[in-house]
Amino acid sequence: MSKPATKLMRFVEARLTPGDEFGLHLTAGAALMMAAVAVFAEVAEDVAENDGVAAFDRHVSDWMHAHAQEPYTSLMWLFTHLHSVAGMVVLVLLAGVFFWRRPQPHGRYWLLALALSVPGGMLLNVALKHIFQRARPVFEEPMLTLATYSFPSGHTVAATLFWGLMASYAVMGGGRWRVRCALAGAATLMVLLTGVSRIYLGAHYPSDVLAAMVEGCGWLAVCITGCSTLRRRRAAQAARLQTS
Repeated sequence: MSKPATKLMRFVEARLTPGDEFGLHLTAGAALMMAAVAVFAEVAEDVAENDGVAAFDRHVSDWMHAHAQEPYTSLMWLFTHLHSVAGMVVLVLLAGVFFWRRPQPHGRYWLLALALSVPGGMLLNVALKHIFQRARPVFEEPMLTLATYSFPSGHTVAATLFWGLMASYAVMGGGRWRVRCALAGAATLMVLLTGVSRIYLGAHYPSDVLAAMVEGCGWLAVCITGCSTLRRRRAAQAARLQTS
């Protein structure tokens, strides 16, 4: 085997090694981020051209608005309020205390990931809203009226970031697989219900919600991968110092 081919094989092997500081976790995070960017770009193009996914926006929004009734309306308001800015402040503070009390130093890296992902992702979403400047749905008898832009959904991205981080912690934290899968499923359900609540209440189109979920997954991949790489790199440096 030639020297360039050998170097390439070593590079690929290093990128797929689970425990390496620049190994499998970095490869998986980069792949998820790039996939999220590609899907987001596709949805954004559909919105701009009113084609693809966006072609069904008005039909879905009108149907959900026409069939709104109790007790579903109260339930949708609950999920909307829970993932408002005020609700997210409370959730992030509670999660911050939880991570601070976890065994160190891992707990503090999760705390860093929380601080970067949720507030940072919400600010990113505001920037994207002003880039695309999509108007919100309009109804003759609206349940909710907002003056801000529609694409992507801020409540949905906040839910995706927060519950996605908690699900990642649950899955990577060890324990029985059934418990980890159940917690991940519960987190996914919270995100889906939040997205549905925004469509149901007439604040967003389905494509706004879909784009927010994809955006949240991409940003979360960046934050978790970055913090994991930092932790692994510091651990490797400490190990090298001990052996030198």
